[in-house]
Amino acid sequence: MPKRILPLSDREITKAKPTDKDYALRDGGGLYLLVTPTGGKLWRLDYRFAGKRLTLSLGAYPTLSLAEAREKREESKKQILSNVDPNAVKKAMRMATTAKNTFEAVAHEWHHKFGSTWTKDHSERKLTRLTKYILTQVGGMDVNDITAQELLAALSKISSPDIMHRVRYDCVQVMRYAIATGRASRNIADDLRGSLPPVKGGHHAAITDPKELSALYAAINEYTGSIITKCAIKLQILLFVRPTELRTMEWSEIDGVMWSIPAERMKMRIPHIVPLCTQALACLNELRHITGKGKYVFPSQLTSGRPMSENTVNTALRRMGYSKDEVTGHGFRATARTILDEVLKVRVDLIEHQLAHSVRDTNGRAYNRTSFIPERTVMMQQWADYLDDISQQPK
Repeated sequence: MPKRILPLSDREITKAKPTDKDYALRDGGGLYLLVTPTGGKLWRLDYRFAGKRLTLSLGAYPTLSLAEAREKREESKKQILSNVDPNAVKKAMRMATTAKNTFEAVAHEWHHKFGSTWTKDHSERKLTRLTKYILTQVGGMDVNDITAQELLAALSKISSPDIMHRVRYDCVQVMRYAIATGRASRNIADDLRGSLPPVKGGHHAAITDPKELSALYAAINEYTGSIITKCAIKLQILLFVRPTELRTMEWSEIDGVMWSIPAERMKMRIPHIVPLCTQALACLNELRHITGKGKYVFPSQLTSGRPMSENTVNTALRRMGYSKDEVTGHGFRATARTILDEVLKVRVDLIEHQLAHSVRDTNGRAYNRTSFIPERTVMMQQWADYLDDISQQPK
C-alpha cells in the first residue's frame, strides 16, 4: 500500500528551515510546499492533464495561507474534471491583468474618462500625439515596467520641443491616473524634469534659458518708456496670464493680494484667481496713482473707457531690441511654465492650474477656482523672487 501523506500544519510550515537543496513538505492531493535554500516557501500543485505530468505555481507562504492553498487545490481539481488545464486558466488571467496595466490601456482609459471635458479638436490632438509618439514605442509595456530612459527615448524622437513638452505632460497625467487607480506606484514621466530641450520659437516665441531670461528681466526693469507700459510688461511676465486678460484688467477685480478674473474674460470661460506677489503689488500701487480713478488698470492712450491696445507689450519688447522670433508677451507663459517645472521643480498641476489650463482630478472634476490657493501663492512669490535674483546676477 502507498504511504499515507499526513496533512501539513501551520506549525510545521513555520518551523521548516532551509537546507542546501530544495525540499518538499507534502499536504496530499498533489499539493506541497517547496522550501528553497534561500528560505522561500512556495506552494506547488502536481497534477496530470492530457496524459502529462504538470506543475502549477500557486503562490508563496505566508501571503497564501495553508487554507487558501488547499482551496486553490480543490478549484484546480474541478477545472481538470471539466477538461480545463489550470495552468491555461492562470495564463489567461495573467494576460488579462497585464492587458489592463499596459500604458496603452491606461492611456485610452484616461482619455476616455477625461476626453469629454475637452473640446473635440483638443481631445483628438492629445490622443493622436500619444498614439504617434508614445503608444507605438512603449504602449504594450506594463506601466510599472517602463523606465524613465525608455520614455525619454520615445519623446526624443519628437522634433518639436514644444510638442515634446506637451506629450510629456500628457504622460504625466496618464501615469498620475495609473497611480490613482492602483496600477502604478511611481510617475516616471515626472522623473524627466529638466531632461528635454527648452521650448524656443513657435507661434508664441519664448525665452526659456535662465541666462537669456536674466538679461530680459533686467531690460524690463530698466525700460525707460511709459510707466504704464513698463508695468504692463512686468506684470505680464510676473503673472503669466494671457495678454488679453492682463490688458483688460479692471481695478474692481483686485481684492487685497488676489486678482479675480471673471469667467467671461477667460478662454475656458471659468473664473480664475491670480495670487499677487509683492513685486506685482508694488507695480499696482504705482499704477493706482496714475489710472486708479478709471475702470481699467491699463487704459487706452486714446480713451480711458477702453483697455490698452493688444500690441502695446509686444511693441515695447521690439523697442527693447527683442524680435518677434525671440519673445512675445504670450510667450511669457511658456517661459514661466518651463522654468517653474524644470528649474524650480514646482508641481506640474499647480503650474497648469495657474496657467488656467483645463486641470481635472482623477474623477474628471474640474478643480474649483480656489483650489491650491496657498500653494499657488507660494509659487507665484517664488517665481517673482527668482526673476529678481537672476536679473541681479553678474552678466
